[in-house]
Amino acid sequence: MNTDLHISQADARPMYLQIVDQIRARIASGEWPAGQELPSIRALAAAIRVSVITVKRAYLDLESEGVIVTRQGKGSFVADSGRGSAASARLQQVLDGHLREAASIARQLGMDDEELEARLRSALRTGSTP
Repeated sequence: MNTDLHISQADARPMYLQIVDQIRARIASGEWPAGQELPSIRALAAAIRVSVITVKRAYLDLESEGVIVTRQGKGSFVADSGRGSAASARLQQVLDGHLREAASIARQLGMDDEELEARLRSALRTGSTP
C-alpha cells in the first residue's frame, strides 16, 4: 500500500482534512480497495510527520462517514467501496457541488447550457484529472 500522502503547509485546509481528502481519493480511485488495511495511526503519523492526534481525527471522520471501518485490536480497513457506499456518495456530493459551481460561473460569463456542455465534453476528452 502506498502511504505517500502529502501535507502542504500552504494549503489553507487543516492537516486532518488534507489526510481525509487524500485517503478518500485513493479509495475512490480503487488504489486502496475494499478490505485493504490502512496504516496504523502511529505509522501514518510518523510517515507524514504529523501528530498522532491529527491522523486519529482524520480516521474518526472517515469512520463516521462509513469510508473506513476500525476493528478493535486489528486495525482500520477500507469499507465496502461499492457504488452505493458512503465514500462513493460523499464523492458524488463533492462532484455535484463542483458542477453547481461551474454552472454558476458559466451563468456569470453569460454562457448558455450548450456552451457549458461543450466545455465539459472537451474537458472529458482531454482527460483532465485533479
